Amino acid sequence: MIPEAASHVASGKVREIYAFDDGSIALVASDRISTFDVVLPTPIPDKGRVLTGLSAFWFARTRDVVPNHLLGLGDDGRTMVCRRLAMLPVECVVRGYLAGSGWKDYSETGAVCGHVLPSGLEESSRLPAPIFTPATKAGTGHDANIDERQAAALCGEERYRIAREVSLALYRFASEHAEARGIVLADTKFELGVAPDGAVVLGDEALTPDSSRFWPASEYEPGRPQASFDKQFVRDWCERSGWDKEPPGPELPDDVVAGTRARYVEAFERLTEISFEAYLANPEVVL
Repeated sequence: MIPEAASHVASGKVREIYAFDDGSIALVASDRISTFDVVLPTPIPDKGRVLTGLSAFWFARTRDVVPNHLLGLGDDGRTMVCRRLAMLPVECVVRGYLAGSGWKDYSETGAVCGHVLPSGLEESSRLPAPIFTPATKAGTGHDANIDERQAAALCGEERYRIAREVSLALYRFASEHAEARGIVLADTKFELGVAPDGAVVLGDEALTPDSSRFWPASEYEPGRPQASFDKQFVRDWCERSGWDKEPPGPELPDDVVAGTRARYVEAFERLTEISFEAYLANPEVVL
């Protein structure tokens, strides 16, 4: 849906962004999917609705942890009307388990973003405590892990401290919620910004299969990669395809598209305890 009385101002990897005269914006989530920072040519049906619905679900339940930008939902299930923020120049990543680039860094150095970890950890091991591992936002190419000193220099000490604290608190809240519903939240990425009054505010999306690793708890076993409800299913296919991870990305086969959609919808339903059909009929059911 293109919001009425709004002008298109930007396109992201997944979202189209529109601006209203009152200073608010609309984020419309498409069905595009990106892996290794490249948007693939094959969409995943209903993916944008899952991202919007799950984000709104979490925004409605974490306001006591940190304010967020959500003002309202569109009836298409894809659109969030939001406050405009000045976004911090880092991605706020929290890891509770050793996977992805964190596992790669640990394997090479014994540390992740400056956090020296115990020796002998395996792939997918649960960490002694969640760690905050910021990353740069790459306009082109790949995001890069940085240490906390570098992140504080980019954000300013006080805003960085707040971003770190609320990101860890959000992860603790969401991981407990997910664990009670049979899902392991291995890691996640938050985007935080600054409102006109100077408050640090949660923006973009939150705790979705695009920004998080969700694993079925019943199948969790350290020492190997995990089955997942997120886009790791697509990443794994891309790794096997022989693609060099540079644009253009490969077309996805039908079984990967169907399998990815099923995983996104299952994550939505298990985490929200709301049927996806009920959300499509009335998006505000997640609020």
